[in-house]
Amino acid sequence: MDRLKQLESFVSVATRGSLTAAARAEGVAPAVMGRRLDALEERLGVRLLMRTTRRITLTYEGTAFLEDCQRLLVELANAEASVGAGGVKASGHLRVTAPAGFGRRHVAPLVPRFHELHPEVTISLNLSDRLVDLTGESFDCAVRVGDLPDSSLVSLRLADNRRRCVATKEFLRRHGTPRHPSDLPRFACLTLSSDASQTRGWAFAMPGASGAHEVVHLKPGGPLDCSDGQVLHDWCLAGYGIAWRSTWEVEAEIAAGLLVPVLDEFAAPPNGIYAVFPQRKHLPLRVRLWLDFLKAQYARPGFWGL
Repeated sequence: MDRLKQLESFVSVATRGSLTAAARAEGVAPAVMGRRLDALEERLGVRLLMRTTRRITLTYEGTAFLEDCQRLLVELANAEASVGAGGVKASGHLRVTAPAGFGRRHVAPLVPRFHELHPEVTISLNLSDRLVDLTGESFDCAVRVGDLPDSSLVSLRLADNRRRCVATKEFLRRHGTPRHPSDLPRFACLTLSSDASQTRGWAFAMPGASGAHEVVHLKPGGPLDCSDGQVLHDWCLAGYGIAWRSTWEVEAEIAAGLLVPVLDEFAAPPNGIYAVFPQRKHLPLRVRLWLDFLKAQYARPGFWGL
């Protein structure tokens, strides 16, 4: 019980960013939360949080441990609910949001299937590329792709996502194949325009000064750019240039031979596809079942190549 309380306290402090806020939510003194964190770090033999009088930040180990703890606590809650719910059926209204392109391809087709399994649950799906305020707009769950900003939301990693440089065989036949990311300025690259949300550029893992690989962001250019990723995808398929796209978007085309990956040896480490939801002590059964359903679907062999 003490170990579980330590994990719960760590997650609460890490997601709220404050001992005081976490203590207030649990109805205990901040000193109690501090002692639990001290005991957890001493037991693990590693520093999880850097604490000052003004702020709390996660260490590298703490960031990785937070994700594991959140997953374990969600799974524990699901296990308890599956016993406690007995024969109770899921019901009510489920509100879900997802990015437009990803949602059209990999969330929308799953919604009718989930409804068939749970006919007493009605579902609203919102597709938008803006960062939706789940609590303020009364959404139960969001599916998000990529690195997550710090927030008080709980996240559940559903799958890995990689970015790959791709082009058509015909484009590479006419213009050659880049052998190193530094070659990209010589090629027509299809990029997001500057007013798009993703402005850091294309990420590659390249040897650093110490010899270890580090992620480097480049901003290649070309005669065409667009604020819509689907348009870039279509232009790439039409042979107008090299694009840097997510695996969820291009795996089927790669498998079919319509697109060819390049510079894979410099691919940056994968980020994630997550379900995020507001911090709640007891998630409604319909939300828990939706999370389990998504994770099971995304884990199916061959899913991303469909």
